[in-house]
Amino acid sequence: MISLTTSGIKVDVKSYYLEKNSEPESGQFLFAYDISITNHNDFSVQLLKRHWIIYDSLFPKREVRGNGVIGEQPILTPGECYRYQSYCDLHSSMGWMEGSYLFRKEEYQHLMEVNIPRFELILPNKLN
Repeated sequence: MISLTTSGIKVDVKSYYLEKNSEPESGQFLFAYDISITNHNDFSVQLLKRHWIIYDSLFPKREVRGNGVIGEQPILTPGECYRYQSYCDLHSSMGWMEGSYLFRKEEYQHLMEVNIPRFELILPNKLN
């Protein structure tokens, strides 16, 4: 698991290869990732937007921007943890992702950018 804390918000990421959903012979590699976001501040925050940078070893980088995550814009009270799972497709067996979330302090309307740590998307047998 990879972790990073920015502005009192901790992001934990774990990724894994989805072998049953991939077709390596066709250049389709599917990876899932689990994310936990914990608010260590003494105020509530709302996740408004996401920005991903996706690197595929055989293709140009991609960027994905959008509102919230998995269709939600969760509010995290102090000490609360929000978890979700998503996936990423690659055309090769190796790559990585990183990015950021845009949060708003609930009471003050102040915006905060929170970094998502870089995590690897690699077939298990490529690590040997």
